[in-house]
Amino acid sequence: MQTSLARRERRRRNGTGTHRRGGGSGSRVAVVLPLFLLGTFFVLSLVTFVGAVQMYSAYGKDLQDPKALLQNIDFSQQTVLYDRTGRVQLAAFGSEHRRVLKFAEIPNIVLDSTTSTEDKTFWYNTGFDPAAVLSAFRDAAFGRSRGASTITQQLVRQRLLPPTTSTVDRKIKEIIQAVRLTQEYPGEPGKQSIITAYLNLNFYGNQSYGIAAAAEGYFGVTDLSKLTPAQAAILAAILQAPSYYDLVANADEMADGTLVVAPDAPIVLRRNSVLEDMRRNNRDGLLKGKYDDAALLAAESDPVVLHPAAHSANIAPHFDLVVRQQLADLICGQGTDLADCEAVDTGGYKVVTTLDAKMQASAERWLKAYVLGPNQPTLDADIAYLADLGITAKSDPYNYSRIIGPSSTSKTGLRSGNIHNGALIAVDYRTGQVLTYAGSAGFYEKTVKDPAKVGFSYFDPQYDVLSSGIGRQPGSAFKPINYLIGIQDGSLTASSMLMDVATDFGGGYIPHDADGYERGPVRVREALQYSLNIPAVKAASISGVQREIQRARDFGLTFPANTNPGVSIGVGTVEVHPADLVSAYGAIADGGTLAQRSVILQVTNAKGLIVWPTSSEAPKVSHPSTPQASYVMTNILAGNTDPAQNNWWSQYKIMAGNTRRPATLKTGTSDQTEDLMAVGYVAPPSDSGSPAIVAGVWAGNSDRAPGKSVMSLELAAPIWHAFMQDATAGTPVTDFKQPDGVTWAAVDAYSGMLPGPYTTKTVKEVFVNGTVPNQVDTTKISFDIDTVSNTLWTYDCPGTKDTKGFLDFSKVDSNNPNFQKYDQIWASRAQTGVGKRGGPGNGTTMYFYQVGFWLPFGATWGADFPPTTSCTQNTGTPPPSPSPSPTPDVTPTPVPTATPTPTPTPKPTATPSSSSPSSSPPAPSSSSLTTH
Repeated sequence: MQTSLARRERRRRNGTGTHRRGGGSGSRVAVVLPLFLLGTFFVLSLVTFVGAVQMYSAYGKDLQDPKALLQNIDFSQQTVLYDRTGRVQLAAFGSEHRRVLKFAEIPNIVLDSTTSTEDKTFWYNTGFDPAAVLSAFRDAAFGRSRGASTITQQLVRQRLLPPTTSTVDRKIKEIIQAVRLTQEYPGEPGKQSIITAYLNLNFYGNQSYGIAAAAEGYFGVTDLSKLTPAQAAILAAILQAPSYYDLVANADEMADGTLVVAPDAPIVLRRNSVLEDMRRNNRDGLLKGKYDDAALLAAESDPVVLHPAAHSANIAPHFDLVVRQQLADLICGQGTDLADCEAVDTGGYKVVTTLDAKMQASAERWLKAYVLGPNQPTLDADIAYLADLGITAKSDPYNYSRIIGPSSTSKTGLRSGNIHNGALIAVDYRTGQVLTYAGSAGFYEKTVKDPAKVGFSYFDPQYDVLSSGIGRQPGSAFKPINYLIGIQDGSLTASSMLMDVATDFGGGYIPHDADGYERGPVRVREALQYSLNIPAVKAASISGVQREIQRARDFGLTFPANTNPGVSIGVGTVEVHPADLVSAYGAIADGGTLAQRSVILQVTNAKGLIVWPTSSEAPKVSHPSTPQASYVMTNILAGNTDPAQNNWWSQYKIMAGNTRRPATLKTGTSDQTEDLMAVGYVAPPSDSGSPAIVAGVWAGNSDRAPGKSVMSLELAAPIWHAFMQDATAGTPVTDFKQPDGVTWAAVDAYSGMLPGPYTTKTVKEVFVNGTVPNQVDTTKISFDIDTVSNTLWTYDCPGTKDTKGFLDFSKVDSNNPNFQKYDQIWASRAQTGVGKRGGPGNGTTMYFYQVGFWLPFGATWGADFPPTTSCTQNTGTPPPSPSPSPTPDVTPTPVPTATPTPTPTPKPTATPSSSSPSSSPPAPSSSSLTTH
């Protein structure tokens, strides 16, 4: 045993036994350890794989489908308005200036400068760059934080990531979506789609969204192939911090106005860094294009000179705002508030409007010429101001003399009329398309304060007078609607006689004509053509106030709430929107068809698809009048530009060379001359595709301050005339066509009835069928007159008996005792001749139209008043033989002017302070009521 123990000890000491044991165990370890490590790695890999899959599944389950990103990407783009040709840009809505490009429109220099600084491996990476991520972590460890997102990651971050508060979560989701997007859009075509979306989406500062807007906004370049390497590199450099690197914000303005970015500016240094990256990537073959290395190096020395595209003022800005609202109605539903229709500003729509840019320029020019002026209104300044508008004594003596005045040494024109604003609208009355829309005399002009009213302005340039607020008083410009209501209803005709005599309509409302004259018997035609007020109020009384309001609304006019003006509505004392009044005239022009105003011809979305009009769209029209009644009114109004019918308003006839163009015109001046209007239309062209123009002008002050001794015929009418001359220049001359259903008949020129035995003058008048008068003239009856003494004949007068016709107004207005009462009051004065004052309005008797000015029917009211005495007091039949008995005294025959007992008309509920004066030629200087 000891021997055995000794042997074991020796082996222990010598290590021989241990060596053998050790050799056997080491062999086993050599086999087991690799297996253990492999197993451990496998387990860890499996755990990592399972964890990665679980993490991918957890983070990716709620993310959007990336396939839809590029299919449905909706770039926020400005909506752009164009004129009716589709070529002249009027305005752009929205703050994001963007023009979306296709890949084929993006040159290599833009692609390569962008990938060089943002993602040099873009064309072959899987959506993210692991090396860039590791490099970013390494730099972060040394305090050099930088981004590591690829172009694809940046794109999905903007479009495919939900809001999150965790940076780690966002980065994980960003990588997942970038990989998924690359998988959905594989290969070269997929990369092209991704970088195109990226370049169109990015913000480049200076309100420029997308590379196209940036190139144009900074360098005025619309074709990106024209960009230099330096320009492309600096645009790519901006992407790191668009607001900080905004080129305009970093530029200095030189003495000549040029914008230059200093060579040591941070953005220029960053540009040079991008160029260095391009040089390196060019050598490594990472770029799409091939570049000369020396050229890229030289580009680092290029100065940064900006040539931003000129952003001119909007054309027709008031019109543009009307379009904006109508576009919202089309896109988001009728009546939608603009604030609730974001697509108007971001949808990238192309809107072709109805505006005629040439007509618009003419409208704005004439408004500025007549109602605006230089800051220092001197004669020389006025002349220079007009010259800038192309109006000189030589080039346009007609308008020049009206504005400046007849004197070449003193300022006597319209500038002293205290009128500081004007507006003009023109519409194609057959379609309702708005051709011209100037809501003030100059949208971008300076405000003119009213010294008499704190916080008010004579001229508020951005306030749209045509359609805003409660409207403006049309004055006599409402009279065509007033009379047409009666003609349509059959209560009036163009030949109806209305006594132009001062009448108390109740409550002390006694309207008068602008010149204070009372002309007695006048027909509707002349009463309207010469804008007499009293007959117009009588016409409203005949129709009835509520009927007038109802029918005026049929013509598209809207009145303030609770309108109840009384019979003064007949002279336009109720506010209306001037644009609506012009459309109402358009309905008369188009045979009683009212076309709803429209400002849009076509709307195309950002993808080039037409979204309006649809095939189901039909013009919106109504028929407030008949073709026959409308033609009668048109025929009356057309006489205003015919010198044979109206030698005062006809100074505004529209000429085509030496030919007078058939056209209508009516003016209106409100009480206190706060509002001056002129509205009229030309005959429709034979070509249905050419516009049939109705135009209206308003002149006044934004704050309703009254003018000073200026009437619509002196200011609104000249603007209308100048515009219409321009608008119709070079177009064929046509006439208004007479419809079926009307008849022409001869009537007494004074009473408008059928000619009687004592009618001295007749006129041809037009009637709606069935309304030709059937009553023979009753205003002239027979009296026997002594041929020697011109007195009532008796048997013992010195001369012979002559039977003649004399005036007798006793039967006039027999169905209206109140009218008849004042007719007789006037007649009692008129018997003594013209110029006789008296009556309730202290008016002056006058023939139609005015002694010393124009008397189209002579110095008469159709006949003389009969004598009031006879040559003797003997009357009757002479006795058969002399008789010694004395001849008894007899009472002379009474003059047939008895006044029946009047029945007063009801008192109007609203009584204006005075009637709305119409525009009228000057009266003789002896009249204290002369107006101009």
